[in-house]
Amino acid sequence: MQNQIKESGVLLDNQGKLTQVGWARHQNLDCNLENVNFYQLKFLQWFRVKRWDYYAIFTPKRFFSATIADLGYAGNIFVYTLDFTSGDLHEEGIVVPLGKNILLPRNSTAGDAHFSNNNLSLDFKLEDRNRNLSISWPGFHDSLGIQAEINLVEPVEHESINIVIPIGKRRFYYNRKINCLPASGHIRYGEDYEVLSPDKCLGSLDWGRGVWEYSSFWKWASASGFLADGRTIGLNLGGGFGDTSRASENAFFVNGILHKLDQVMIDYSPENYTAPWHFYDNQDRLSLEFVPFKERVAETRLVIIDSEVHQIFGRYSGYVVCDDGEKIEINGLIGFAEDHKARW
Repeated sequence: MQNQIKESGVLLDNQGKLTQVGWARHQNLDCNLENVNFYQLKFLQWFRVKRWDYYAIFTPKRFFSATIADLGYAGNIFVYTLDFTSGDLHEEGIVVPLGKNILLPRNSTAGDAHFSNNNLSLDFKLEDRNRNLSISWPGFHDSLGIQAEINLVEPVEHESINIVIPIGKRRFYYNRKINCLPASGHIRYGEDYEVLSPDKCLGSLDWGRGVWEYSSFWKWASASGFLADGRTIGLNLGGGFGDTSRASENAFFVNGILHKLDQVMIDYSPENYTAPWHFYDNQDRLSLEFVPFKERVAETRLVIIDSEVHQIFGRYSGYVVCDDGEKIEINGLIGFAEDHKARW
């Protein structure tokens, strides 16, 4: 049911069709978006292509995230931070008409992402296997300001979940998610200065490219943390759009090694997002309870963009079963789960 892509190649053929559908442990298809072909009026196509680089950092103290996104007809830049102890959550974002001044790389394996204007600057640079994030937003939260210099290391043996799935007859989603990247550097938020240590802090990347239907919906759950024995543990669970019959994004990671899951069911209440969530799979390899402690709601209401995200932060407890049969107990792993509805 789950097709693993092992051969390298291009994402799209000369007619704009996917050359392969499935999942992989590394990005092995070149994201040749210049071959997209779903509108007769070719010049309109680029306005429907979505691209983003979303970075998240888990520290013992906070969750920090920075994103550069280009939705085709508009860009979206946002940064937010959550203090686990106080519950203080603040987010700032801007919409960039036609994605002006946004730079995003062709693939997740090389190239830089950048945006800047007179008020803020975001730089995501990739050098060898080091991802260097530089964020400066002096006016963030009533001029408290936020500034970060973060280095994420991707070891050679580190694996990620990569999926290529069709959406309808002519659209598609190409996604890479990397969990549990050791993080160093610092985050300054107002007068608070936090030094990041790779034995306590981990980062993740959500790298997405594709063409969606105008009305879309998805669920996504993620976490990067440490087990009691010191090994890293990462979760990536989700779905809700596209044809996942040959590839789901469901996986977990132990010390950077991917353990692929088939289908994962997510039980939760859209009427009460802060009630416990339950995750379980069809092979008895995962059973988790997610107990929320903070809800983030992000809404964008523009003429042609209508987006509503409920991102819930909480703690995961339960178990996962590795490919070799090892059963790992998870107790209080901090992560998030989200429900996202969009017309974009």
